[in-house]
Amino acid sequence: MARLPIYLRALVTLSERGIATCSSEELAAAAGVNSAKLRKDLSYLGSYGTRGVGYDVDYLRYQIAREIGVTQDWPVVIVGIGNLGHALANYSGFSSRGFRVVALLDADPARLGECIGDLAIRAFDDLEQLVAEHGVAIGVIATPAPSAQSVCDRLVATGVTSILNFAPAVLSVPEGVDVRKVDLSIELQILAYHEQRKSLAEPTPAAAGAIVVEPPAPRVVGA
Repeated sequence: MARLPIYLRALVTLSERGIATCSSEELAAAAGVNSAKLRKDLSYLGSYGTRGVGYDVDYLRYQIAREIGVTQDWPVVIVGIGNLGHALANYSGFSSRGFRVVALLDADPARLGECIGDLAIRAFDDLEQLVAEHGVAIGVIATPAPSAQSVCDRLVATGVTSILNFAPAVLSVPEGVDVRKVDLSIELQILAYHEQRKSLAEPTPAAAGAIVVEPPAPRVVGA
């Protein structure tokens, strides 16, 4: 499941380039996986490839989108319109991938009425009304960590069953509610770890150009 959106993104890119068919090797390269894994993943969805021809890009794109559930618009509410929330509200990739941001909510009275694109920031107290009005099932939390759990509890109480959490906090939710966590600082720390490992593995410039001198053989006295 985690790889299907990656395949879908690769297929969208191929389609936008005017490519009608592609082999499993070409699709795997575009998605950054090996072709055997890709073929195995797609086999769970059905047989959509043609031997000697490959995959019909638009047809496979539709089938994966249908499997994921993004052939329809999913109404989304974003809570917390700070710098990150503001950037998410401006992200055009949501609408092109099956998600429609229907409300921006913040607890700061000074932000109320401020427009971002076609939406005005609303009070967090309007949450219940907006969820009911738009049938929201997905909530995005972009608040500071101390507020995240209470926001999550309120979302769940209104009937939201899927949450994308950008706050640096671990959320507790009841059974039946799905949470995906995006922690940018952790991702950066993972990259820092890999950079450190690479720097330790690489020889220093002095060591790389050094001349190795073998120690002299020991002298045997009295032989």
